[in-house]
Amino acid sequence: MDSALPPVIPVSALNRAVRIAIEHGVASCWVAGEISNLTRAPSGHWYFSLKDSTASVRCAMFRGRNQFVDFTPSNGQQVEVRAQPTLYEARGEFQLSVDALRRAGVGNLYEAFLRLKAKLEHEGLFAAARKPALPKYPQRIGIITSPRAAALRDVTITLQRRWPAARVILYPSLVQGEGAAAQLLAALQAAIRRAECEVLLLVRGGGSLEDLWAFNDEALARAVAASRIPIVTGVGHETDITLVDFVAALRAPTPTGAAELATPDGPQWRQRLATLAVQLRDRQRRGFEQRAQRLDQLNRRLVHPAQRIAQQRQHLAHLQQRLHSAVRQQRQVWRQGLTRLAQSLRLERPELATRQHALTLWHSRLCENLRRQQQQRTAQIASLAARLEALNPEAVLQRGYSIVRNAHGQVITQAEKLQVDDPLEIRFAVGSATTIVTALQAP
Repeated sequence: MDSALPPVIPVSALNRAVRIAIEHGVASCWVAGEISNLTRAPSGHWYFSLKDSTASVRCAMFRGRNQFVDFTPSNGQQVEVRAQPTLYEARGEFQLSVDALRRAGVGNLYEAFLRLKAKLEHEGLFAAARKPALPKYPQRIGIITSPRAAALRDVTITLQRRWPAARVILYPSLVQGEGAAAQLLAALQAAIRRAECEVLLLVRGGGSLEDLWAFNDEALARAVAASRIPIVTGVGHETDITLVDFVAALRAPTPTGAAELATPDGPQWRQRLATLAVQLRDRQRRGFEQRAQRLDQLNRRLVHPAQRIAQQRQHLAHLQQRLHSAVRQQRQVWRQGLTRLAQSLRLERPELATRQHALTLWHSRLCENLRRQQQQRTAQIASLAARLEALNPEAVLQRGYSIVRNAHGQVITQAEKLQVDDPLEIRFAVGSATTIVTALQAP
């Protein structure tokens, strides 16, 4: 055997060596072309050809990668793929292993987006200090979107659930395609000019970069930045970013999120109000109970005029009894003195006429003192009786006055506590009468 001949290798080894050589020799790159012969396997993998006017190449995009594509590819569509050139060893076919797929031209759009973003950021339009604050409890909320957009239904449902007190005003506009940017700008300008909303929601559902491109319009972004009405954007899904998101007062990841950011949580506030209402009722009840208890205490301390008069009469009778007792005691003392004088007269045997004159004189003085004391006590008793009588409401009635009570028996002293048609009871010195208020006069 000739040892100079090269070794014989199997096809599989050749294909493997070629695959390794291709993968090491050609780096991953972006390739543009038209999709043809698209097949979606039951396993979830995509197989298609990418072609231009003079050539084509087989492509495979596995399920782990194609799930991140944000549109549905179809035959005849111009796309750009990021792929690794390789060889399918089983059939020896050259193919591209696709990692990413996008519509043709997206790369240029993204570069334009980055340039405009840098320009607006350099001008300070993204600064948080210049963005207006959102109202806490908006009464009028404007929505700028397409009337046929699913985002409008999601937003209105969320607003109705969270904050049904707000009035919702729609400013219709296209949200994608030719003329969408101009219509969005016109709708925004109309909302700002009419100034009938406290906050604006600029929303639409998800889509590709081309679908959302109207929201990257420079004129629209500048109008959003200049608006004194706070604007909340909810454009696309959480991963979608547009220029209006940077200049708006607040950016939400979805249209539903925009509605949530612009409104308070109504059910939570209703629950809090219900809790506060229960606390208020409890405090009112405790306050009423405390005041009722205080009223009972004051009522026990309050003495009725009749009872007070009876107490004064009892006190007056007690004073009168003490006065009579004091007069009796004084008389007894004077009698004892007279008795001692009489005994002294008998013992000393004075001249009868002199002693009798002295005795008469003492007797006169005693009678005079007793009379004066009795007059003074009588005057005091009369004065106390007059004062007691002055406190008697019955005596006031004798002078022509009357007592007016309402249907609850309460004494009325001020006309402002009455109302027309209130029943009244009028008590006189003799008898009483019932009447009804027909008119009230201001004091």
